[in-house]
Amino acid sequence: MNGRWRYLRLLAEVLRQSWRHHPGATAALLTVKAASAGTTPMLALALRAAIDEIIRGDRAAAVAGAAGAALVFGLTVYLRDLSRVLDAMLVDRIGVLHLRRDVESRLARLPSLGHLERTDLLDRVTLLRGFGWRLSASLWSAVIALFVGLRLILLLILLGTAVTPWLLPLVAFAAAPIYFERRGQRTVFQAELDTAEAYRLQRELFNLATGPAGGKEIRVCGVGGRLAAHQQAAWSAAQATRYQARVRAAAGDLAGWALFTAGLGAGLAVVVYRAARGESTVGDLVLAVTVAATLRDALQDALSGVSEAMAGRTLADPYLWLRRYAETTARRGDLPAPAQVRDGITVEDVSFSYPGSDRPALDGVSCLLPAGAVVAVVGEYGSGKSTLVKLLTKFYEPDAGRIAVDGIDLTDVDTERWRALSSAAFQDFGRFQIRFRDAVGVGDLPRLHDDDRVAEAVRAADAGGFVQRLPDGLDTQLGRAYGGVELSEGQWQKTALARASMRTEPVLFVLDEPTASLDAPSEHAIFERYMARARDLARRTGAITVVVSHRFSTVAGADHILVLDDGRLVEQGTHDQLLAAGGRYAGLYRIQADAYADA
Repeated sequence: MNGRWRYLRLLAEVLRQSWRHHPGATAALLTVKAASAGTTPMLALALRAAIDEIIRGDRAAAVAGAAGAALVFGLTVYLRDLSRVLDAMLVDRIGVLHLRRDVESRLARLPSLGHLERTDLLDRVTLLRGFGWRLSASLWSAVIALFVGLRLILLLILLGTAVTPWLLPLVAFAAAPIYFERRGQRTVFQAELDTAEAYRLQRELFNLATGPAGGKEIRVCGVGGRLAAHQQAAWSAAQATRYQARVRAAAGDLAGWALFTAGLGAGLAVVVYRAARGESTVGDLVLAVTVAATLRDALQDALSGVSEAMAGRTLADPYLWLRRYAETTARRGDLPAPAQVRDGITVEDVSFSYPGSDRPALDGVSCLLPAGAVVAVVGEYGSGKSTLVKLLTKFYEPDAGRIAVDGIDLTDVDTERWRALSSAAFQDFGRFQIRFRDAVGVGDLPRLHDDDRVAEAVRAADAGGFVQRLPDGLDTQLGRAYGGVELSEGQWQKTALARASMRTEPVLFVLDEPTASLDAPSEHAIFERYMARARDLARRTGAITVVVSHRFSTVAGADHILVLDDGRLVEQGTHDQLLAAGGRYAGLYRIQADAYADA
């Protein structure tokens, strides 16, 4: 019952949105639905009058009754067509402009990436594909079912008062298909939720097999057939369960319709019997047959409305779950983020494991990132470098220990404000297939259309040369999928670096493997530029620049170097100090130096 009321409140909320944003169309559609509820009883009464007057010999009255029936029929057709137009318009507008945007914004506001790695959340997001349009459609289907229900009541009242009360038990028989329909919808929803992970897996495998990202490796390794087989197996596993649920639902629908058919047949037999005994007129018989035939159509409309509305409930459940989840996992922290760093960022005995993993990515890490310093984080792949960066940018929170900025626990700092005062270029950078100027400008939304700022960011990333070669310069559309230009890996990385350079007053500036896709000359030029930028930021805001790199030669000029190994901080100090210590850093540095010398 609780879930039912939540669903009804959600439909009421959607209806309020429709009224607030599109009052004219909403009022018109409700009026049309209400008017349509009375047209069938009016048609039946007009036909009865025409038949009875024909038998009595009153031609004028018979013609008037027939004309009335024709007029009502024409009105019914007009109202039906107008209803379809208004319904389609409102469903599109409310579904796409309001409901879908709400889902996307709630997901975007989840405070950490860990939420997006939870299978219970991902299963429900899978069910919410196409959610906005479908829930909006279910709202108006519920409204349709309401007014069709009103028409059913009017028809039954007409049968009970104008023909015989013996037809009123048809209400009970009419309820049988609705009951079985609702039970079937619940069965189908549960099956879809149970198989959401398998369905998501098959979609991922399909995208992997058909997309360009892994196309080269798939063809070289010859695994296309195996991927297709795995995708088919996952699809079959999901569809088998869903098919069985739909079969059970269809069997219930058949039982409900069988009960209604039996009741309707008995009711019509009563009407025919009364007409044969002279207890009702031929017009009453025509009225009863007309209403009974229309009753079937009305019930079918009602069932369709209920079915669509119940299908909407299967979407409402994960949507309401998402809303509750987003509210209960709201960002912690309401303290203002510092516009200037005075002391630095302290990492105190921090440990962290990714969701679903029992192996710590960071294990008891403690260090100080001094205000105004360039801090390099080095280590082999999988040592925890990028994980530390993700904790500093609040994509995750430590499982143990704490991170503090100027003595304030980062958990207590407002997440949006902290990120607004941060800039970052990540190793898994985004490839935004939009106009180039926008792909850079989104790094600082308030200055998205500031061409001078975009140009400065492009120069900082040493991207001016290839931008000049783009067909439309800054206005070039990126991505072949949208008729644009496909950039090389290095050009995409420079675009990401330019995006990270848009903000002019960050207090945390992160470069996570910023030059992994660039050649040595470009790497050297960019590091020189960004070291100069780091020094300038340090003077103005006390900004801390964190550089993550597996290339030791690029971090030698850092003020402080952290050496991670298997999630632990094994060494820290300056380049000279670490070389003199002859430990892990010195060994890895010499290995790389010898490799470059041999090359």
